[in-house]
Amino acid sequence: MSAKAAYQIMHDDLELDGTPSLNFASFVHTWMPPEGEKLMVENMYKNLADQDEYPATVEIQERCVSIIANLWKKPKDCKAIGTATGGSSEAIMLGGLAMKKRWQAARQAAGKENFHPNIVFGANAQVALEKFARYFDVEMRLVPVDESTRFCMSPQRAMEYIDENTIGVMVILGSTYTGVFENVQEMSDLLDEYEAKTGQHVPIHVDAASGAYPKYKWAFDVARVQSINTSGHKFGATPVGLGWI
Repeated sequence: MSAKAAYQIMHDDLELDGTPSLNFASFVHTWMPPEGEKLMVENMYKNLADQDEYPATVEIQERCVSIIANLWKKPKDCKAIGTATGGSSEAIMLGGLAMKKRWQAARQAAGKENFHPNIVFGANAQVALEKFARYFDVEMRLVPVDESTRFCMSPQRAMEYIDENTIGVMVILGSTYTGVFENVQEMSDLLDEYEAKTGQHVPIHVDAASGAYPKYKWAFDVARVQSINTSGHKFGATPVGLGWI
């Protein structure tokens, strides 16, 4: 088959798709400046996974990680560790996996079993949080939501689901259902009290895919926040899927 014929077949099939600029359910930007398209074409033949051959791409990513970490109020005496991902779903997987690995290491060091981890988040959570629990063998503890909690996770209710096997609590900034921001500071304060009574440290991961820049205290200036994810294709206006953690 000639390249021209192959192009025409694929072109005609893809014409059956909807028009991106008319898709109000799209989570990605549907336009970019010509300079952005030019950069993509200039670099389309690079194998971005080959970091030895193409180190500049890694360096640019590290710069972005540093910029975002500073926006998220990273403490000045530590170095931010992060990466770009294919979207917030992948970023959530990495954040959850890091919490699980830290919990397992702490339990092993204490001579305790580490085979029954659980994670706590609201029933309003986006499906990616549930996928993390299923993919990585973590018991999912869903905190019920209702009108009295504004259909988002109540920190007070969340405490009822926490025990020594809890690897962390996922707090959502920008609930998929309503856009409501859950209260990171209140969740942290309650976990501080819990740790003072039990000695059990429970970290927080903030799923900020849909709301990474509220004015109140929620980011790394809350010491219990261990990791944060967001979507570059929302706030960065990229036309392709992009996540950050």
